[in-house]
Amino acid sequence: MKKEITFIDLFAGIGGIRLAFERNSMRCVFSSEWDKFAQQTYFENFKEMPKGDITKISTDDIPNHNILTGGFPCQPFSSIGKRQGFSHKTQGNLFFEIVRILKAKEPRAFMLENVLGIKTINNGETFKAIMEELRALGYKVTFLELDSKDYGVPQKRVRVYFVGFLTKTASFNYIEPEIKPEFISKFIEKDIKGYDMSDSIINNYLFKKDDGRPEIVDENSDIQVKTLVSTYHKIQRLTGTFVRDTGRIRLLSENECKAIMGFPKDFKFPVSRTQMYRQMGNSVAVPVVEDIAKQMKEFLIANDKSI
Repeated sequence: MKKEITFIDLFAGIGGIRLAFERNSMRCVFSSEWDKFAQQTYFENFKEMPKGDITKISTDDIPNHNILTGGFPCQPFSSIGKRQGFSHKTQGNLFFEIVRILKAKEPRAFMLENVLGIKTINNGETFKAIMEELRALGYKVTFLELDSKDYGVPQKRVRVYFVGFLTKTASFNYIEPEIKPEFISKFIEKDIKGYDMSDSIINNYLFKKDDGRPEIVDENSDIQVKTLVSTYHKIQRLTGTFVRDTGRIRLLSENECKAIMGFPKDFKFPVSRTQMYRQMGNSVAVPVVEDIAKQMKEFLIANDKSI
């Protein structure tokens, strides 16, 4: 019988990556997240409080593991931000914490998630540096660019994934699944309270121009919505999606956010609505990572005698 496959959850957020790997019967042995509100949500759902700032954690205090996972901070690489890349004074250099741990613990594999902008920041030099750093540690690295709308999630959300294995023989060939698309119409809730916006915001801001914006959806909208961003609570007409509900316009509900991110309905948010939006916007689309984790597990079992 093959032994249990373990993983660690770095820059864990609210645990979207953990949820995806646990759905594939792998066990988390360590987690790290510095944001106190994300820690609260993580604890509420996994009954484990993540360790704090990864820069202050010795590799001696991190258990051995088979797979390192992490959605390392994307703000320095996002098209919405200033696109500072590794020059960012605090977040940009956190990638090298991953390198530090990979070097010390030598897990058999890793999976890292980030935004699409990481490919083009600094004319591609940041992306090139990341690939070189990972390969220098002895990993065969596969780069994936995947959209959550292709994974049964009613949201267009393109993200990139670095998948690496310590192997000198077989190469990991990820195969995108063929999944029937889902549309937001299926998940719209009716007569939901607590998500209304003022008439002033609706009339003087959201619809200040007749340009087809913002995106308004209801139970008849057979579409995948725009990417949910961490600043959704700020009500941005160009990037936001809003709901027509019994004659009024409102924000996406908690359950609608869970649906477009692939979280289960019983996932709990012991935080404010603003924090809930921030946390969901910063998370991963769970079904995408779940499929990557499934294929990673199959590859390890087939090609690694130590597993």
